[in-house]
Amino acid sequence: MQLNLNKPICFFDLETTGINITNDRIVEISILKVYPNGKEETYTKRVNPTVPIPPEVTLVHGISDEDIADAPTFKDISKEVYQMIKDCDLGGFNSNRFDIPVLAEEMLRSEVDFDMKNMQSIDVQTIFHKMEQRTLSAAYKFYCDKNLEDAHSAEADTLATYEVLKAQLERYDELENDSNFLAEFSSHKKFADFAGFIIYNKEGIECFSFGKHKGKLVTEVLDKEPGYFGWLLNADFPLYTKKVLTAIKLRAFNNKLS
Repeated sequence: MQLNLNKPICFFDLETTGINITNDRIVEISILKVYPNGKEETYTKRVNPTVPIPPEVTLVHGISDEDIADAPTFKDISKEVYQMIKDCDLGGFNSNRFDIPVLAEEMLRSEVDFDMKNMQSIDVQTIFHKMEQRTLSAAYKFYCDKNLEDAHSAEADTLATYEVLKAQLERYDELENDSNFLAEFSSHKKFADFAGFIIYNKEGIECFSFGKHKGKLVTEVLDKEPGYFGWLLNADFPLYTKKVLTAIKLRAFNNKLS
C-alpha cells in the first residue's frame, strides 16, 4: 500500500545515551523519507554524543564509546538533517513522547531553529497501543508476520515502523490513509511543547500543566508574575519548552502594542 500523502513524511528513529529528553544525546539517527509519489530516500548516521554512553545503554542498542569515537557530532550533521526533514511531516514509534523532543533539543543546541508548527506527527506506537497494546517487535510480527532482526538498530526500527503503519492501514478500515487523520489519531493531549509542560485548553489557549500554576493560562501567569518567566528560562526545562514560552511572551507583548 502506498501512503496517501499531501507532502513528504520522514519516518525516523534515534538511539541515544539514555531516556532523559533534556540531557541525553543522540548516538545514531536513521531517517526514511517517503514522498507523495512513493519515492523513498534513506539517511543513517552514527553520532558522537560528546558524553560517555553508559554501559547499560550500550547493552540495549549495541553502540559503545569506541564505535562513535570518530563519528561527527550532531552539530556537524544538524544542517543536513534539517534539510532532509524540512517541510515534511514526521513519523516514528513513540516519536511524539521521545524521538521528536530529543531531536528538537539537539537541533536547538546546534542553533538550528527547529519548529513543529507546520509539521504533523504520526506516532505509530500510539495507533498500535490503541488497537493492540504491544511493542514494536510484537507489532512487526503481528502486522507484517516478520521477526524484527537487529531490534534497537535505528535503521531496522525505522524500516519496521514504516512497514507497520502501512499494514495498520490495510488492517483497520477505520483508519484513513491521510497524514492529517493519522497525526490526529496518534496524538495524545494537545501539547504546545513536546514535553507536555504547556498544554492547550478546550479553547486552544496555552496553559501550564504542572506546579503551582497548573491549569492557569500562560499569558496570565507571565503577566501577573513576570519573575516566573525568568525562573523557567533558568531552570532545567527542555530548550523547546523555553522556546515556546518565549514565543508566547513575545506574542502577548506584541498584542499589547497593537
